[in-house]
Amino acid sequence: MKIVFLGGGNMANALIGGMLKQGFAASDIDVIDPGAEARAKLAASYGVNCHESAASAPVAPDVLVLAVKPQQMKEAVAPLVGKLGDAVVISIAAGLDMTALSRWLGGHRQIVRCMPNTPAMIGAGITGLCALPEVSADQRAAADRVLRAVGTTVWIEDEAKIDGVTAISGSGPAYVFLFIEALQQAAADLGFTPEQGRLLAIETVQGAAALAAQSSEPASILRERVTSKGGTTAAALSVMAERGVKEGIVAGCLAAAARGQELGKILGAD
Repeated sequence: MKIVFLGGGNMANALIGGMLKQGFAASDIDVIDPGAEARAKLAASYGVNCHESAASAPVAPDVLVLAVKPQQMKEAVAPLVGKLGDAVVISIAAGLDMTALSRWLGGHRQIVRCMPNTPAMIGAGITGLCALPEVSADQRAAADRVLRAVGTTVWIEDEAKIDGVTAISGSGPAYVFLFIEALQQAAADLGFTPEQGRLLAIETVQGAAALAAQSSEPASILRERVTSKGGTTAAALSVMAERGVKEGIVAGCLAAAARGQELGKILGAD
């Protein structure tokens, strides 16, 4: 399977690194990036083929991964119009819908839109994917294989829900980091050193997430099991409820989804 990346930034690096660990051959991967430093890093780190422009890159690959910033996408894909053959195009650009991408690609319709998140950098990501009807089962499988190199995948049939994926898992790591920040601040207020606070906070979040992942019970039940009536956890959760913590998180996610819809209209405009 011949794969071309348009863009050699952080997410492309994560995907390529994960793909090589999963058995993809470096000789089957080409990267187009105008930056000499980025190309040198990719070639040295992974042994992949690098190109300054699309002119020297393979024509009609099996997979084309669009890994450039959404604001640069229209200009970046212009040299590829008419050179894609039956390639399945995988876009990891946030906010850009498949209608705009297809238009900029000269009407090409074999497109899969993805929303990975930053834990993909360490192979622990979650990616939502959505495909146009023209994408074949084999092409869906190819896209899934590429994204599974950096974590778990979930397929969404309605593209409009990709903004929801962005709100929950795309932006989600920031919410978790904020919670870790708060735990560390509380630890400092309680007299712990920064190192102790960091360890207590991060190990708690990791452990709780692992427990939730392994349990068949909902998070609400797991929470109740930690909460003894009149105890310390109950005191903490009572104050958090008074401050509207849960409601704030839900409202924040809905705001993120709404902003995603707005940005999609802006970014996809000609």
